[in-house]
Amino acid sequence: MRRLIAAAVLGVSALWAQASAAQTCGGMYTVQPGDSLSVIADRLYKNAGMWTAIHNRNIAAIGPKPGSIRVGMRLEITCLNGLPVGLEGGRALSASAPTEATPVQIVAGNATVRQRINLLTGDDFEPFTGKSLHNGGLLTDLVNAAMTEANPAQGFAIHWVDHWAAHFDPLLSNALLDIGFPWYKPNCAELPDNYRCQNLLFSDPLFETLTLMFADAARPVSFGSDEDLYGKSICRPKGYDTSIFNENGRNWLREDKITLVVGATPGDCFDMVLEGKADGVVLNEFTGRDKMKEMGIVERIQVVPQPISIQSHHVVVHKSHPQAQELLAIVNTGLRGIREDGSYQAIVEDHLARVWAGF
Repeated sequence: MRRLIAAAVLGVSALWAQASAAQTCGGMYTVQPGDSLSVIADRLYKNAGMWTAIHNRNIAAIGPKPGSIRVGMRLEITCLNGLPVGLEGGRALSASAPTEATPVQIVAGNATVRQRINLLTGDDFEPFTGKSLHNGGLLTDLVNAAMTEANPAQGFAIHWVDHWAAHFDPLLSNALLDIGFPWYKPNCAELPDNYRCQNLLFSDPLFETLTLMFADAARPVSFGSDEDLYGKSICRPKGYDTSIFNENGRNWLREDKITLVVGATPGDCFDMVLEGKADGVVLNEFTGRDKMKEMGIVERIQVVPQPISIQSHHVVVHKSHPQAQELLAIVNTGLRGIREDGSYQAIVEDHLARVWAGF
C-alpha cells in the first residue's frame, strides 16, 4: 500500500458541543473600529489569548506586526472548538467537527520499501510530528495527504528516526532516505553560508508559525522595535535554529546585541526565565504554550505579542540527491492539489482544534 499512515473517521470528538446543522463555524470577519487581534479573539473565541490563531491564519495580509490590522480588513477566521459561529463563509458545524484521534500506524519495513519514495521525520515535535499524535501530527498528516494526492508511481513510505541530528547527515546527505520534514527555511539571501541553505532544497511551505518570546509576567518584556531587546538575555534550547536572530538585517548575535543562553530543553529555558537567569525564551507558539501548560506556569508567563519571527516549515531534499528536483516536484504537486480541493485547510483546522483545546 502506498498510504502507510491511515486517516480514519471514527466519530465526532467530545471537544464539540451539540449544535444545529444550520450553524456554521469559522468564516470571514471584517475589522471594526477599536479592534485588535486580542479584542477579536475575545469576541469570537471567548479567549483573548487566541489572538495568535488569527494572526497565524492571516500572516500574508497582516504581516509580522499583529497591530497592523486596519478597519475594513477582511480576516479569515479558523473554526476552533466549534467557534466562532455565524460568520459569513463558514462551514457547517457538522462538517467541521474533528474525527476521533487516531494514533499513527507505523508499518514494519522490508526490502520492498527500497523501491518507494522514502520520507523521513521524527518523534516529539508537537504538534507537528509525533508518534502519539493524531495521524502523526499536523505536518505528518499534511505530507501524507500531499503524497497520496500526488500518487507517485513507485509509491511512498514515511519513516521515523527519532535522532533528529542524524537526519541531514548521514540519512539525507547519503540518500539513504529521500525526503525529510519538517524543517525551517532560513533567510538564505542573507545567510548563504547557513548549512541548510548550502545543502538543502526546500518545497513550497507546508505551514507557517509565529516564533514568540515568552517572559516572566513579573518582569514583562516590551517589544515594539528591535532596540527594545538590546542587552536582553534570550534562551533558546540546545539544537534549535538561531539564524532567526541574525535575519532581516538584525545581526543580534553577530554584533552581540543580545546574549544567547542555551537550555538543554524548552522546560529548562522556562526555568531560567522564572529564576531570573534569562529575560525570555524564544519558541514557536505551540511548543511554548504546550510547555507552559505542562509545567503549570501559564499564569506566570507573559506571551510577548510581537513575534520574533515568522517561520515556515518545509519538506527538504539534499542537493546531492540524483532525483532532487523530481522529488520536490512530486511534493509540490501534491501540496497544490490538497490546497485546491480544500483538504489542506480541513486537516489544519482538525489539528489546531485539538491543539487549542489542550491549551
